[in-house]
Amino acid sequence: MISKWSEWKRYPRPGRGENIEAPITPGIYEVRVAGSGALHSFDAVENVAQALAMLQVGSRSWFGRRDPGAQPDLEYRTCATSTRADAKAAAERMIGRRETYLSGAA
Repeated sequence: MISKWSEWKRYPRPGRGENIEAPITPGIYEVRVAGSGALHSFDAVENVAQALAMLQVGSRSWFGRRDPGAQPDLEYRTCATSTRADAKAAAERMIGRRETYLSGAA
């Protein structure tokens, strides 16, 4: 079973005390560049919150030190599922629709 997508949320920046708000269940996440809407990351995972926390942003992992000026302004949304298999199936359908749309728009 698949829930609805969450609203877009600003991706937290280290040192600001911000938190990721995401399910600790299987699901899908999408991260985009806020200014352009360009896709940064997309995946079907076992634990959405953990995957977003470990996501590479900039030159090092989430918990590593980075130059704050080099980070893009990102936002994310999530969609919880019952199982990882459901998440993978939903992600594959989304990728297929996106490819169909882009091939028709070209």
